[in-house]
Amino acid sequence: MRETHRDVVLVVDDSPETLSFLTEAIERSGATVLVAVAGDLALALVDEITPDVILLDAMMPGMDGFETCRRLKGKRHLAHVPVIFMTGLSETEHIVKGLEAGGVDYVTKPIAPDEILARIRVHLASARAAQSARAALDTTGRTLFAVDRTGAVLWCTPQAARLLAGFGSEPGGALCLPSPGLAWLRACLAGSGAAPLPLSDRDGNAYSFGFIGGTGDEILLRLARDGTASGVERLRERLPVTGREAEVLLWLSRGKSSRDIGEILGLSPRTVTKHLEGIYAKLGVENRTAASIIAARHLQDLD
Repeated sequence: MRETHRDVVLVVDDSPETLSFLTEAIERSGATVLVAVAGDLALALVDEITPDVILLDAMMPGMDGFETCRRLKGKRHLAHVPVIFMTGLSETEHIVKGLEAGGVDYVTKPIAPDEILARIRVHLASARAAQSARAALDTTGRTLFAVDRTGAVLWCTPQAARLLAGFGSEPGGALCLPSPGLAWLRACLAGSGAAPLPLSDRDGNAYSFGFIGGTGDEILLRLARDGTASGVERLRERLPVTGREAEVLLWLSRGKSSRDIGEILGLSPRTVTKHLEGIYAKLGVENRTAASIIAARHLQDLD
């Protein structure tokens, strides 16, 4: 008989009484409990096991819960794991501080068992729904991600994560918008820079960052291979043409005239004509329409 999935709850608290109380209550609900008595121990533990939800004491000696939460959220595999703060402090400033650090909710001590279990269920359901939606986007080839105003990645589809990793990350390993994109992001939010931003990754592959929209807290972006660069690369791979001929053929497939192609590529009309003649001969066609159809057939599944 296959074992049913058990949720994993990480409880981070320096109080033995709180740990004992929560462990008993959560295990009765059918979940597995992991325990850490300090922030640094929690950070080491999550590198071995990824919890489904984290209960975090706000006020601990040494590294407090707020700093622990920030470091936890800096780990890519924990970006979508909900963190619920536990605190005896009910002042608004501490509640806000916890939410700003990456928490999704808070409970005040003494903790009522039914309340904490209900909050765990709600946030687990929300996190899984969000993950399912992102996975669905990923299966359709959507490379979407969201950042805050500093460029830190809040969430991303798996494919977007793989592409973003090619641009580097913050010292802690967290994904972030490449630094040249920060000025572009500010221009987009100001309403004056929504045109896609072309950037190359560490291997020289060309991509474009597109602005979709969002609120002040979550800005939705799209990352895609640069259409022109990937189109030229595709034509060179699949057709017996040179790099320059691939560029001419790409713009031909987009309906550009010989004069337009010359202006785009910095070529004279006569040079464009010579390239076209070479393309026709290599493809075994007699005119631009036939060559354009062949090119379009090979480009149709690109973004």
